[in-house]
Amino acid sequence: MEKKRSFGAVLVGGWMRLHGLLPLGYHYFWGRVITRLAGKRLRYRRDVVMTNLARSFPDKKYNELRKICDEFYVHFGEIIAEAIWFGARRGERGRKALRRQKLAVIENVEDFNAFYDRCSSVMLLNTHCGNWEVMGGIGQFDPGDPARRGWHEPQVVVLYKKLTSRLWDQVMARNRCAPVLDRGFEGYVESADILRYAVRNRHEKKLYIFNTDQHPYKGAASCDVGEFMHQKTTAMIGGAALACKLDMGVSYIRWRRLSRGHYGLEFVPLTEHASETTPEEIMRRYHALLEEDLNEQPWNYLWTHKRWK
Repeated sequence: MEKKRSFGAVLVGGWMRLHGLLPLGYHYFWGRVITRLAGKRLRYRRDVVMTNLARSFPDKKYNELRKICDEFYVHFGEIIAEAIWFGARRGERGRKALRRQKLAVIENVEDFNAFYDRCSSVMLLNTHCGNWEVMGGIGQFDPGDPARRGWHEPQVVVLYKKLTSRLWDQVMARNRCAPVLDRGFEGYVESADILRYAVRNRHEKKLYIFNTDQHPYKGAASCDVGEFMHQKTTAMIGGAALACKLDMGVSYIRWRRLSRGHYGLEFVPLTEHASETTPEEIMRRYHALLEEDLNEQPWNYLWTHKRWK
């Protein structure tokens, strides 16, 4: 994944890495200060957040929605703090620190290993719950014996959408995969290139991580998944369609915030043979699970995006 970076990206990335060496608690403090200022003083996308919440939870009163909104901005600050801290966890020392922190722990790793072994490859459909910015370290989240894992860095493929800013695209490419950069990680793939990549590597067992809960981009494949969070919803279908085309197993990533600095991940299988179902059916199952999670922890989601247009 190593590409030539601009001087600005080297400078900004270097500052973030040095800054990330400070304790996680320090980042939480400033993350909360910044997002409190953004949410309550500057009102950064607060109208979008409140509109999304009001439409998604029509039975809740205004004071309840405002409380969820405030909790969301606290969570948003934690996402920023964790992403900066995560970006400085480099090399073996950084991997040990990541496991020691237990930032994200896979709760059903043995069951998922068995599922992974039965499939040709697996498509993990990720959400904007928890902290999606740290998925490049997924192979390091299980604190157990690495030899017992059914997958590791050479198998992991993290999909991303290229950012408009070339500088931040380059900075985040390294930040998102920081713990495995020293191992020559090659699994950071732009979404526009994923079909060619998957076809080229179709005879190798891979673990694809695909964020798929956003409103479809212009020109992107999409489908109608019916009613999601009390609203008619159109969803991106690229990950599910690719899984069906290559007969992968498909699993949903369930993120639960256990406490500050600790997430529990559960991989919920949707199908072992995607070719036996349709992308539309996979996405309906996916959104049904996501709706359960949002009802349980409504603030644990990126509500600043306009997901219904």
